[in-house]
Amino acid sequence: MTIASDDARQGTSHLYRAMRDFVESTDGTLPGRFEITKEGIVVDVMSPVRQHELTALRLRKRLEKVMPEEIAAHTGKPDVEVAPECIMRRPDIMVIAEADMEGDGSFDPLTLIAAVEIVSRSNPDNDWVSKMRDYPLMGIPVYAVFDPRTGTGAVLTDIHPTPDGPRYATRKDFVYGEDVAIADWTISTADLPLYPDI
Repeated sequence: MTIASDDARQGTSHLYRAMRDFVESTDGTLPGRFEITKEGIVVDVMSPVRQHELTALRLRKRLEKVMPEEIAAHTGKPDVEVAPECIMRRPDIMVIAEADMEGDGSFDPLTLIAAVEIVSRSNPDNDWVSKMRDYPLMGIPVYAVFDPRTGTGAVLTDIHPTPDGPRYATRKDFVYGEDVAIADWTISTADLPLYPDI
């Protein structure tokens, strides 16, 4: 384990604050969605396409149909943030208790039951690589990925320590049409749209 000097930690803190201020200042003024990872700012330059948004809508409705009323499948703001790790993300769907949504500021990732992402056509590595690394580091216990490019996905669980930091130990792959378990709830993946061939 490497422990940074106070100067290095302060430099990282100032850099993260500058990136965070930039991301907040662009909200709605620049195209795309901005998030902060260990590598810096990531932007999905394309506006979400219909298939992405329809997938999010159908998954949200299916989850909320089987979950208790006090649990939400939230799409939207605010972000989920771990400032000491310099990470700020906004999952497509956050499974979270309504009570944990109260208050001000970013959501505490430790209150999320699950994060659900629909893979972006313009930047798939953000969902399949970066978030697969960041979400266990943030302590999000379940990460479900739906990929409209291929009609497949995966649910990742069981965070465990590795030499490269916390990682998910269990991965259950699925193809569209199968039922999939996200945390304690099982939903259908039938009739989820695919991206058209480019």
